[in-house]
Amino acid sequence: MVPMSDETKPESIPLSQRPRSPRVPVNFTVELEGQTTEGDPFKLSAEAVRVSRGGATLITDVSVETGATLRLTPPFGRSLDAEVNGVWADEADGRQHIGIKLLDPNGWFAE
Repeated sequence: MVPMSDETKPESIPLSQRPRSPRVPVNFTVELEGQTTEGDPFKLSAEAVRVSRGGATLITDVSVETGATLRLTPPFGRSLDAEVNGVWADEADGRQHIGIKLLDPNGWFAE
């Protein structure tokens, strides 16, 4: 077993950068609706690759801005409103990833 260095110990990560809930790797499709950065409406499929109680990381080709409001519909449950809180190109796969924060305080488990 490799010991954790001081830099990777949870205590050494500033509180503001620590995840509030665990991130879980997943692989399912969600329907995504919203407006592009140009203001054009869209409805398409995106791939959820990580989820937490209150958010997710999605892979999509649509151009959206941080702060944009989206509606996503997972293959289970009901539609949920979300806010884009990050957009980046992943170095490993070169694809666009977006981070979303679910707007309902109960997240995925909202009724």
